[in-house]
Amino acid sequence: MTAPQLPWIRTHEALPSPSEAWGHDTPWPGLLCASEDLSAKRLIEAYTQGIFPWFTRNEPVLWWSTDPRLVLETNTYQCHHSLRKRMRKLLREQRLQLRFDSVFSQVMHHCAHVPRSGQQGTWITPDIVNAYTDLHHLGHAHSVEAWIDGELAGGLYVVNLGHMLFGESMFALQTDASKMALTALVIFARSNHLPLIDCQQSTAHLQSLGATEWPRDRFLESVTHLTRQSPPSWVMPDIAEHLGHL
Repeated sequence: MTAPQLPWIRTHEALPSPSEAWGHDTPWPGLLCASEDLSAKRLIEAYTQGIFPWFTRNEPVLWWSTDPRLVLETNTYQCHHSLRKRMRKLLREQRLQLRFDSVFSQVMHHCAHVPRSGQQGTWITPDIVNAYTDLHHLGHAHSVEAWIDGELAGGLYVVNLGHMLFGESMFALQTDASKMALTALVIFARSNHLPLIDCQQSTAHLQSLGATEWPRDRFLESVTHLTRQSPPSWVMPDIAEHLGHL
């Protein structure tokens, strides 16, 4: 199978349209272009067009727009009964705290280094860490953290532009801790009328939580609309109060 030529985007050049991404008859469907830069400004440009970076160490910055796109609608999130029961118990015993942004860099570090089945290495390179940390300082990237007995047990980080959430990566040092963080994110999203979380690529785990595949055109239409809205204030809602509505 012969791959088409991959566009090389210089710092002063705009990213191509997602419609130009490689198709399913190519070796890497969804691959759009490569660039020499990865900055907070470039990330904002990319995410507002439904484009995301994904590459490994010693590769150029690779930009993707997959079709279909895995999307979690926050009103269809499936919080399993056992998780809800455990969260209620830990909250009642004051052993569980859900927090935003208290240790953003630490969350990224754990996402990069916690082993994952079937994967070698990490796509969360030092360049990724630096760019998303800059994005965090601008108020567009956030961590959601589950603390159990005063220790960081799990979490995730997301990009937030307007009313759109883009899920990036999660980790768990204790059983179900990343799911607890995701549940807190969904509760926050529902409380602030944020309808979607972009999951980028399809996994059985995310589909078991209610994520579904959308055609790229439908996804991009939603991104265009939602990123133009005013962003929410990142204040943690009362998780215990909302758990019963999931």
